[in-house]
Amino acid sequence: MSTIKKSPDICKKKTVSRLHSVQALFQMESTGQATNDICREFLDYRFGKKQNGFYLETADFKHFVKTVHDAVNHQAKIDQLTNRALKAEWPLKRIDPTLRALFRAAGAELCNI
Repeated sequence: MSTIKKSPDICKKKTVSRLHSVQALFQMESTGQATNDICREFLDYRFGKKQNGFYLETADFKHFVKTVHDAVNHQAKIDQLTNRALKAEWPLKRIDPTLRALFRAAGAELCNI
């Protein structure tokens, strides 16, 4: 069985797009911004810009947009599955919003497997 290897650059771009996806989902939850607005903001003001004193690798914008849109479109399903995995004393609404964003971004990618 042969394995298709991805170039390190593609992996780095997807890694950076995942980081941006979590940031965008967190920001959407805290501000109520619409999906298209947040994607445009990240393209215009975050991608390729200096953040916290350093530049990130270039992100895969298509992967970022797909992850954010899928997380929003499948949020109810992702949240339901995440809630089932959590202890009853720790429902999703009690989890830190950064972790909720991470769960949703990861869930969006898993929904596309």
